[in-house]
Amino acid sequence: MIKLYYWTTPNGHKITLCLEEMGLPYEVIPVNIGKGDQFQPEFLRFSPNNKIPAIIDTDPDDGGEPVPVFESGAILTYLAEKTGRFYGESPRQRLDVMQWLFWQMGGLGPMAGQNHHFNVYAPEPVPYAIDRYVKETARLYAVMDRQLADRPFLAGSYSIADMASYPWVVSHERQKQDLNDFPHVKRWHASISKRPATQRAYALVDQIASAKPGFTDDEKKVLFGQDASSVPRSDG
Repeated sequence: MIKLYYWTTPNGHKITLCLEEMGLPYEVIPVNIGKGDQFQPEFLRFSPNNKIPAIIDTDPDDGGEPVPVFESGAILTYLAEKTGRFYGESPRQRLDVMQWLFWQMGGLGPMAGQNHHFNVYAPEPVPYAIDRYVKETARLYAVMDRQLADRPFLAGSYSIADMASYPWVVSHERQKQDLNDFPHVKRWHASISKRPATQRAYALVDQIASAKPGFTDDEKKVLFGQDASSVPRSDG
């Protein structure tokens, strides 16, 4: 059983996409990031960066103690290795998957995330920041569009790299991106949207009773008002 500590964000959706595709049994444990659940000591014990998603595999392959994993890219890799699926059939294919997974983790996710912040959540418009992140998001979409010009998915076959990238493209409109400008990304997005596992994963949003679009002002303070003092000190 996989215990999934989850909230309805792009990074959370990566893991539900993966678990649904792999058919692994899992239990969703909501972590309401607007209320600060991610700062609870019991959560920080296995997710020290106070971010979702995180998992605990209660039935690891080695038969030992439960295995906790934090960071969405590490979780996707762990699950791919556990099942042997969506990870490439050869070392060269696996290298392609990992390159595009790291591309998402280091590029598309952070840049689109800053795009979301300055376009949607910032208390006042910052024109330079909006322009900077809208343009960089567009550049990354163009990189992805070029990659997809001659293949159905980022690494050829559907993989964890696509599962990592798709949830960030779902939010293209609030990133001020028009998929008509990126026809290969548009086709890729439509293809993944139609997958039954994708539809099951996104249906979970409606099952999280307190989930709602956007954040209140108080929730924004929790999400965006943290600094070094927010990290508990080690007793050592």
